Amino acid sequence: MIKSMTAFGRAKIEGEDKDITVELKSVNSRYFDCTLKAPRIYSSLEERIKAHVKQNALSRGKIDISISLDRHCSDAGHIALDREFASQYIEALRELSREFSLPDDISTMRVAQNRDIFTFEAPEEDLEGEWEKLLPALDSAIAEYVAMREFEGKKTEADIKGKLAFVRETAAEIDLISRTDKVGYADKLKARITQLLEENGIAPDDQRILTEVAIYADKIAVDEEIARLNSHIDAFDEICLSSEPSGRKLDFLMQEMNRETNTIGSKANNVKIARLVVDIKGELEKIREQIQNIE
Repeated sequence: MIKSMTAFGRAKIEGEDKDITVELKSVNSRYFDCTLKAPRIYSSLEERIKAHVKQNALSRGKIDISISLDRHCSDAGHIALDREFASQYIEALRELSREFSLPDDISTMRVAQNRDIFTFEAPEEDLEGEWEKLLPALDSAIAEYVAMREFEGKKTEADIKGKLAFVRETAAEIDLISRTDKVGYADKLKARITQLLEENGIAPDDQRILTEVAIYADKIAVDEEIARLNSHIDAFDEICLSSEPSGRKLDFLMQEMNRETNTIGSKANNVKIARLVVDIKGELEKIREQIQNIE
């Protein structure tokens, strides 16, 4: 199945202590590139989150994960006053004022500038608990994200198949023209060789003439290239049925199709065939651009 590398998914799960919102957004890339933007509480789970997304959402592409929290109550820890330290600190300031006859401008804000008078008690981390709360939101966002990838992939597949149908039809037209040309060129070549030999008083050797005609006809024949081109088109349908990522395989397939098309163009000795080859190359280039967005 073809899946697009460009998609978006969003989910929000409401909990007793907080609501969790997860957003996934991706664009095409040659490799897996994952960026996570999340509150500090999930910093220890970053690699686990990325691995889960890679396994269930996208194996190749640039994806951004955004996690936000809406807390119902604070679990960010507790700030306490170190009363003993604060008392000693204030007394030291007063002694400084008396000793050096300084203005006694001690105020709450001035004292609070010394952060050592406060202590911070962080909540005990429960990684598994946080993971269990996050997972439903993450999986829901992934489900919406994958659904969009598949939807976009189906549209891309249908469009590419339409273009490949044009390529197949155009190749069949080239094949018909080539076969007609081959017979015509063979007759003209045989007549020309016979004429030149007779003008120079040389008796024509029918067997030799037939051999030369056959060699020339083989040089301009494109039936093998067209057969391989059609085979590549058939392979596209097979790859689309696979559950594995298909982008790289399809990219290689396009290279082979371009190679066969170029060979047909180099062999063609017909203006109409040359124009049809240009039409095929134009469609193949459009397909190649679309494949860059397939995983």
